[in-house]
Amino acid sequence: MERELLLECQRNNRNAQRKVYEKMAGKLYAVCKRYLKNDEDIQEALADTFYKIFTKISQLQNPDIFEAWARKIAVNECLQKLRATKQLHISLEDDHAVSSDSAADTVSFEKDILSLLRFLPEGCRAIFNLFAIEGYPHKEIAAMLSISEGTSKSQLNVARKKLQELLVHHNI
Repeated sequence: MERELLLECQRNNRNAQRKVYEKMAGKLYAVCKRYLKNDEDIQEALADTFYKIFTKISQLQNPDIFEAWARKIAVNECLQKLRATKQLHISLEDDHAVSSDSAADTVSFEKDILSLLRFLPEGCRAIFNLFAIEGYPHKEIAAMLSISEGTSKSQLNVARKKLQELLVHHNI
């Protein structure tokens, strides 16, 4: 992201904010979509993300890390939304997963693994996203979600196994 554009955002320049929104909305929408299922929740998390970006941009010390900073805000907004709606249920039980038959109907011949993530239980999906996609270590994930490192690791393993089953089931 261009330094001058970010400096203008710090000065509350609406045109600069609009340009940042246009450049980042697609990327941050994709981040939110990995964590949340409902489009209304995704849109709300995205709006909250941009609100935080523009109200806290003056705290950004290094403009070179803007995209990573914005992405972290989006992840935190999604996790906060999951916690608030009690959807972030960390469990080794399979009762929150969608059945393979239902997944097959919905996914049909989709080969995008991100679409398969939507069929994981909320807790598994969040941990898989944080670890495998965002790159957080288990220690940080545990702190973010108020769980043990062991729970984070076991949920990642559950997510991987379920993804493997879905991949086999869909011949991907």
